[in-house]
Amino acid sequence: MANGFGSLYIGVAGLQSSQNALNTTANNLANVDTKGYVRQQVLFADRDYVTFSTTAAISKQQSGLGVKIGDVVHTRDIFLDRSYRTEAGRHAFYEATYGAAYEVETYFQEMEGEAFQDALEDFWVSFQELSKAPDDGIYQNLVIQKAQLFISRASAVYSGLQSYQYNINTQISDDINQVNELGKTIHELNLQIQKVEAGDIETAMTLRDARDQALDELSALVEIEYHETEDGIVKVSVEGVEFVDEVTYHKVEKKYDKLTGFITPYWGYLSDTERGKYVDVFEFKTDISTENKNDMGQLKALVLARGDHIANYTDVEGMDKKTYNDTTGMSVMLKAEAELDQLIHGIVTALNDKLCPNVEAADTISSLTGGAATTIDVTLADGTTVTLAGDTKILDAENCSVGADGKLPPQELFVRIGSERYTEATYTAVDGTTTTIYIYNEEDPTDTSKQYTLQSLSVNEALIAQESALPHLRQNGDVNYALAAELAAVWEENTLVLNPNDTKGCSFKDYYESMIGEMGTFGDVYGSTATSLSGTVASIDNQRQQVIGVSSDEELTYMIKYQNAYNASSRFINVIDEMIEHLITQLG
Repeated sequence: MANGFGSLYIGVAGLQSSQNALNTTANNLANVDTKGYVRQQVLFADRDYVTFSTTAAISKQQSGLGVKIGDVVHTRDIFLDRSYRTEAGRHAFYEATYGAAYEVETYFQEMEGEAFQDALEDFWVSFQELSKAPDDGIYQNLVIQKAQLFISRASAVYSGLQSYQYNINTQISDDINQVNELGKTIHELNLQIQKVEAGDIETAMTLRDARDQALDELSALVEIEYHETEDGIVKVSVEGVEFVDEVTYHKVEKKYDKLTGFITPYWGYLSDTERGKYVDVFEFKTDISTENKNDMGQLKALVLARGDHIANYTDVEGMDKKTYNDTTGMSVMLKAEAELDQLIHGIVTALNDKLCPNVEAADTISSLTGGAATTIDVTLADGTTVTLAGDTKILDAENCSVGADGKLPPQELFVRIGSERYTEATYTAVDGTTTTIYIYNEEDPTDTSKQYTLQSLSVNEALIAQESALPHLRQNGDVNYALAAELAAVWEENTLVLNPNDTKGCSFKDYYESMIGEMGTFGDVYGSTATSLSGTVASIDNQRQQVIGVSSDEELTYMIKYQNAYNASSRFINVIDEMIEHLITQLG
């Protein structure tokens, strides 16, 4: 009888184990399309054995108590997880950078259905026409109109680049919020997992799935390192700085630039904001490359692509190669803005310098003083006295051309909103004679309103009102055909260098083509890298899914197996039941 009832226990063990296995399989099937779900696999084990004799000569007499579920495995491959998160971070970095480069190309090549290069070409053609008849009002008006159109379209492209910078800035803000939310989620899941698994009885599988999913998402945003402690806590570092620990998560704060509104992420818990000391999340002292293992994370790519200010020609002109590559050259948007503005600055200053030529004041000072002095004191219109040095630029009043009104100084084609081209000054000689000198107001590198930059440029209103004021006459009244030819030839002069990495001089027309070509090459490199990494990420994820993914066909196979096992255990119990009933009723 004892063996009979013991056999019932074996049958019950089979029923229970098969039922639990069916439940696990059903749970897998129910979560086939659940994001982040990891399949659960049942492992069976023997129940305890009962020993009947310890004195047997050959072996112990033992009776097993059936089967039990030894464990429900939460199947993951930590090596595939790390590889996936690393490559996902790199893919996000190059994808975001390529997106910025693509937008820049779009702004240059399409403005209201017409490429910006067309406006540049039309402006050049207007000077070719002017050279035929400099005193013809039709051609003068054509130059003024094309100048307005040129500046308008250039400003539209420049404004578009700035607008996209602010779009990137918004994305940066959103990414910081997402990073903080994921950090909070991981921290909260750590605590919940620790509570569930504290008794060493149950595995918090659903919570672990959610935490692993959060790590996947975080790895695409920032460069992370992580490890799990013995008590189930996952500690996470971002850019080498502790982000999630056993106690809390350290929020990434936002620093706002007062001038531009640009956001820079920084570590609040490591910074002393009251003293103005900030520890930025990203340090760009090391070159970004795969070899340096720092080309990871969408947030870094966005901060780098946006840059930290709105660039103009001063961010590329006169820079050495190393300084440029460590600053402007690192950012897609800064490079695009600076190179575009350098082109406009070059065209504007070259034309203005032909229309309103400057010379150093040394010869004028020598002439006025008979060679007795190298500096002179001059009086400005407001009565202020200033010293005029020999290296100061002044209008070449003897050789410059004038407009139809014959006035000096002549009108420049392009003006700055914050500064006139010249300041009028008067020099009084010992004999009482006076000479008017027009002092050139140099561009102020600290004040964009006093620079010939797209941020402060416009076409001279005086020329818009009266195109004949455009300098085209010699001071004796003759038409200055030589000046018109020089203006037309300006476009062919090799006066510009794209950036310090390109030492070859080029004309204005060639400069634009080089600029677009460089941006296209840059975009192609990052685009092809992003595409390649996309394939790598997909390949690794496919390998991961073979481990963690739920296959409905496979689970249905398991379900049939466990159902058959359940039926077998049920039939086994029925047989034992009939046997016991027979023994009781027939032999009892």
